[in-house]
Parts: sequence; C-alpha cells; structure tokens
Amino acid sequence: MEETVAVLDMMHPARADKLRALLPQGMTLIHATERSEAHRCAIIAEADYAITGQVAVSGTVLRAARRLKLLHKWGVGVDNIDLETARACGIAVARTAGSNATAVAEHTVGLMLAALRNIGFGHAELREGRWAGGRMPQEARLLSGKTVGIVGFGAIGRSVARLLGGFGCTILYNKPTPLPAAEEGALGVAFATLAEMLPRVDVLSLHCPLVEATTRLIDAAALAAMKPGSVLVNVSRGGVVDEAALVEALRHGIIHAAAVDVYEIEPVPADHPLLGLPNAVVTPHLAAGAADNFVPTVTRMFDNMRRYGRGEPIRAGDRVV
Repeated sequence: MEETVAVLDMMHPARADKLRALLPQGMTLIHATERSEAHRCAIIAEADYAITGQVAVSGTVLRAARRLKLLHKWGVGVDNIDLETARACGIAVARTAGSNATAVAEHTVGLMLAALRNIGFGHAELREGRWAGGRMPQEARLLSGKTVGIVGFGAIGRSVARLLGGFGCTILYNKPTPLPAAEEGALGVAFATLAEMLPRVDVLSLHCPLVEATTRLIDAAALAAMKPGSVLVNVSRGGVVDEAALVEALRHGIIHAAAVDVYEIEPVPADHPLLGLPNAVVTPHLAAGAADNFVPTVTRMFDNMRRYGRGEPIRAGDRVV
C-alpha cells in the first residue's frame, strides 16, 4: 500500500515533480495549492508523512491528521510547529539540521555587502532608468577589517564566521554557553554578551532561534545601543527583531542600514514600511534556497521517513520530538 507525503507549503508543479523524482518506492506526494490553514488541514488529513518549510503547522492542523507518523521540517528552525501538540498526538518531528548552513551563511555575507555598499539601492535605481552615481542614500563602506557580531553560533553562525575570515574581520559571537578557549582560538572568535557587543560591532548578524528569550531581542533599546553607523542583518526569524523599532531606527539614522530576509508576518505585506526605505535591503526569506542543496536535503528527509517507518532511528541530530 502506498504511503502519502504531504508538502504543506505551496509550490510550483515543476518543483513538485522534482520532489517526486526522488521519492522512495511506495510513496506518493501531494502539496498545498493555497495558503489557508483549512487547506493544510485537508491535505494532512490522510497523509502518512508531512513536510513544512515556512508555513505554520498549528495544533489545529496536527489534530486534523488521522494517521501522520512524522512531520519533517525542510530546514532547521521548528518555531513554526506546535511541538506540544505533536507530542500529545504522538507525531514525531524531525528537521534537516545543518543542511542549509553554507547557503544561509553565503546569503548573509551577501546581505552585509549589499547593505554596506548600497548595492540594493543602486540596482533598483538603474532598473528604473536612473543613474544614481553619487546620490546614494548613505556613504558606502567596506566589510573588510570590520568588527562583526554573530548572535547565535550554531552551524550557520560558524559558517558565517568562517566566510568572514577572508575579509579580515574581527568576530565576536554570542550563545547561551561560551565555547572552550581552545575552540575559540581555532575559530578565531571571541565571546561577548549582547550588551558588550552592541556598541562595538560594525555589523550585527542574527542567527538565533525564535524562542521566548529571543522574541524581540533587538528592540528600540538595543538599536539605540548599537554603534553609530552600524548595520543589522537578520536571517534568523522575523520575531527576533522589533520591526517597528527597526523602521524608526533606519528613518532617523540611528543605524546605518539593515538587511532583512525574514519577517514577523510572511509573506510580508506589500505596504510594509521596510520595503520602501532606501537604507534597507530586503529579500523574501530565500537565504536557505540553493539548488546545490536540493537533492541531498530532500533525499535526507525521505530517508528519515523511511527509517522511521521501519522503526529505525532517524539521522543523528535530526529528531526533535
């Protein structure tokens, strides 16, 4: 009997066909064709396995599943999944830990450069037929030699630090438990509290999960404490930053610029004030997307499903619930 895999995110049919080409024998795949929670409830109802990327998987959706064995996150952060309900319903939850670290790190460095060098503004102006030349919204600055603060130092944060080594940056990092001194030395990084970091760094890069302790971690007070002329980069979760406070900080020059890939509400509303600010670089939650990662990540998810279905342990580090 065939088992059904339901992808809860909307996707183009051509992308769904690429997924189907990697399906193990005996599995069939369906995917969302609209964004509503009611639709997610409908397609998960008869699924044996489900995949979520960016959409929320609420308790209502999980309770609609009649025979779901495993919910797999296509990515790392599981803040969009109601884990308590998953436990209560006996639904296992897994993720692809570390699978997107290089892709997100590269995007992060790209956003740093775009914000520091007015790349986004110059691109938009030229597309509109305007040769901006010397009338950039703020002066361009180098990334080389700057001090960068990395908040959250898991696989992604470490990958960012590695890439920044080529720019000769001084790297400060923050995580709940500091690394041993020998490991810090090997990575070329130094621990700092957020309070110590804010007035020192030229670029603050966020890579922490969205949990109660990090919700609106970067608020008006934190932005005011940042070094004048600094840049904020957020590729973690939208809720880590108080977006209203960030808009005000950018409007009034409290910080030099910001580069944002994630938002409190996604898809981000078309009238969101961040989208109209000349010193904000914005991308639509695409940091993790790289074609190079597609086959290995999808194969890994399907393998975890097969393992779980056979009663075997799934890949080490991927099991969440």
